[in-house]
Amino acid sequence: MSRQPAFFIPHGGGPCFFMDDPGGVWTGMGHFLRTLPDLLPDRPTAILVVSGHWETDGFALTGAARPGLIYDYFNFPPHTYDLTYSVDGAPDLADRAAALLRAGALEARVDPQRGLDHGVFIPLMVAFPDADIPVVEMSVGRSFDPGQHLAAGAALAALRDEGVLILGSGMSFHNMRAYGDPRSTAGSRTFDAWLDATVALPGPERSARLLHWADAPSARFAHPPGQEEHLLPLLVAAATTGTPGSRVYAEDVLATAISGFRF
Repeated sequence: MSRQPAFFIPHGGGPCFFMDDPGGVWTGMGHFLRTLPDLLPDRPTAILVVSGHWETDGFALTGAARPGLIYDYFNFPPHTYDLTYSVDGAPDLADRAAALLRAGALEARVDPQRGLDHGVFIPLMVAFPDADIPVVEMSVGRSFDPGQHLAAGAALAALRDEGVLILGSGMSFHNMRAYGDPRSTAGSRTFDAWLDATVALPGPERSARLLHWADAPSARFAHPPGQEEHLLPLLVAAATTGTPGSRVYAEDVLATAISGFRF
C-alpha cells in the first residue's frame, strides 16, 4: 500500500460549487478539487478530514457508521439544503485516530452522533462525487493553540501509511470582512507568500514557523482573532510529515490570494 499524501484544501464559501456562478468566482477552485484524486498514488482506504467548521475542547472525531449532513451555512438558495452525500463513516478509523491522539498526550473523543459539516461534504462532493470512500471528520481545538494542532498532525502521521488520506479543510485567507475588497489583495498576497515559503521548509523548521504563524507579515489581517480556525487544519496536515510541502493550488478569489498545499 502506497503512503497517502496529506493536503490542505480550500473549501470555498458555503455550497458555492453547487450554485449559479456567472462570474466564474469558484471555477478554478472547483477544478482543483475535481482533480485532487489525480494527485493520489492509490485509492485511499478512508478519508480523515480536519474541518475548520467544528470546534471542540480537545479534539473530536465522528464515529457514526452512516453520518448525516450538517447544513451549517445560512441564506443560500433552498436547493443547497437538499444536497446529499451518502457516504459511509469509519468508526474503526475514528477509534484508531483518537487512540493515536491520546498516545500523543492530547485530549480526544469519538462523537457517535455528529454528522459531516459543509467544510467536509461540500469539497468531497466535488472531489469524490461517488461517495464510495469512508469518511471521518475531525474537529479543531477550541483553544486554537498552534502547538496542539501540530502535535495532532504528528500523532496522526501513521495513518498515512495505512492508506488514509488526510485533508485539512479550511481557507488560507479567512477575513470575512475583507473578501471582495480590492484593498485586500496586497495584504493577502503578503501572508500567502509567507505561507508558501513556510510550507516548503523541512518539517522542524516549518513547524517552528507555524507555531508562531500569528507573527508572520499580514497574518492577523489574513486570519483575525477568532477566525483562525480555518488555518489550523493546515497545521495538522503539515505536521504529518517531516519532508517539505508544496503549493498545488493558487488563485485570487474575491480579491484575496487563496492557496492549497500538499504534504
